[in-house]
Amino acid sequence: MEKVIIIGGGPAGLTAAIYLARGGLSPLVIEGAMAGGQLTLTTEVENYPGFPEGVNGPELIMRMHEQAEKFAARFLTADVDAVSLVERPYKVLVEDDVYETRALVIATGSNARWLELPSEQRLIGRGVSSCATCDGAFYKGKIVCVVGGGDTACEDALFLTRFARKVYIVHRRDALRASKIMADRVKKHAQIEILWNKVVAEVQGDQLVSGVVLRDTKTAALVEKSLHGVFIAIGHTPNTDFLQDQLELDANGYIKHTLTHTNVPGVFACGDVADPLFRQAITSAGTGCMAALNVSRYLEENAP
Repeated sequence: MEKVIIIGGGPAGLTAAIYLARGGLSPLVIEGAMAGGQLTLTTEVENYPGFPEGVNGPELIMRMHEQAEKFAARFLTADVDAVSLVERPYKVLVEDDVYETRALVIATGSNARWLELPSEQRLIGRGVSSCATCDGAFYKGKIVCVVGGGDTACEDALFLTRFARKVYIVHRRDALRASKIMADRVKKHAQIEILWNKVVAEVQGDQLVSGVVLRDTKTAALVEKSLHGVFIAIGHTPNTDFLQDQLELDANGYIKHTLTHTNVPGVFACGDVADPLFRQAITSAGTGCMAALNVSRYLEENAP
């Protein structure tokens, strides 16, 4: 019987682990086969407090991991197949093993949706990004493109105009899916040009992005654009498939919560799996702290 299990090994789960381990609760962290979350795809993090010179994303995760281990958090590198939250103790299924726990923190994050082009995948972190607010500052005076046509793509394009001298929006249709107010803003912005009826056929570049090849969705004609950054803004998918209707989710699959409390007592959600809006390492860490403090209070109030 575990006092608390944390599912997820990104900044949310690791922060929760640090707080809970330091509080003497000896959490078990099931960090997943691909531990570290979105930060493992980020080569340089310049906006995380305490690192004035910036820090490599995987290094930041490694430091958090070491800090949690220092306070005796325990780690299991495996994926959770399912959970059972219908009665306490709660059960976490990992392959052929079943772990029982009095409290549960879910911090499984979300995955950016990619174009799934080999050239795109090869250049992730080298000019291809899924987070404009994370990486936009690296493109001062550069030319970039945003792929997508919804509110997120428009917001990213507008944000990038603070740094880039030119921002293309690459959209597969002849009208944006974004709300009218967002669409009007990008259409009127002098630094933004919308490339209608286009999809990215290839991301060009050796070590760094140097351009894109675009295919016209109506004529199939190809055109090249020289640029320095490609921002994919076609959505995120929260990692909640393993919950199998055990918790209340919103229409997009994110866990519903109130200050990390889910609809099941003793089960808490933090980080990107419960945050469709901000998706930052620091906000994930902050909610990980909140979840840990809530777990501590819950266990004190529900002593066996």
